[in-house]
Amino acid sequence: MSVLVPTMGALHKGHQALIKRARSMSKQVVVSIFINPLQFENAQDIAQYPRTAERDIQLATLAGATEIWMPEYEEIYPDPITKIRASSIADLYEGASRPGHFDGVVTVVNRLFEIVKPEAAIFGEKDFQQLQIIRSMKSAVEIVGVPTVREFDGLAISSRNIRLSQSGRVSANVIYRAMVAARLAPTIAIAQEIIDTTISTDFGFKCDYAAIINEDDFCLATDTTKQKRAIIAGWIDGVRLIDNMRMGA
Repeated sequence: MSVLVPTMGALHKGHQALIKRARSMSKQVVVSIFINPLQFENAQDIAQYPRTAERDIQLATLAGATEIWMPEYEEIYPDPITKIRASSIADLYEGASRPGHFDGVVTVVNRLFEIVKPEAAIFGEKDFQQLQIIRSMKSAVEIVGVPTVREFDGLAISSRNIRLSQSGRVSANVIYRAMVAARLAPTIAIAQEIIDTTISTDFGFKCDYAAIINEDDFCLATDTTKQKRAIIAGWIDGVRLIDNMRMGA
């Protein structure tokens, strides 16, 4: 059994958790490192994306990768690109803020699956909407989600965090604090009010969306929804941060 861990590089402890999960499933773990241009909205974003190949190889190997694959663009997209259309939830939340982003994600994931032919692939829950969209792809590959890895104060580990200023790093914790404060609220309305109030207390965070959704279809959750999840996104220091957390006990 081979297991694929798709990444865009700039590896960190979150990626290592994915690789370790893959290694617990199989002795054959392929880590791909490919900065996919189809999921960036503009050239500036892709130009700013960190490239740390030597460190990536070291971290992936330490975590248990048996093969590290760093394909060239032509290997992934040898012909004129035909984008795959992502599922309907791709038009919501992250998809609404980043048009075409998820089409780019499913297109590259499909190509990685075609080339590597893994039995399973590992993705992080930090990008929860992405995870659910990939799960909705018509693929024989088993999709495994791994819980978000966090810093000491709860901030979700991300390659984007290094771009935060010192004050921005402090502000970033408001996302986690809002979700934790709301997690055990008795009703959706109260939970939403707690989230909104908490994130409004930090003027360094410019909120894009903060909602509590049904995990299955990303519609707004109700008190009777079985699987509820808070999803939050916004900007600090011009850096886009996203996070999510299961609501309830």
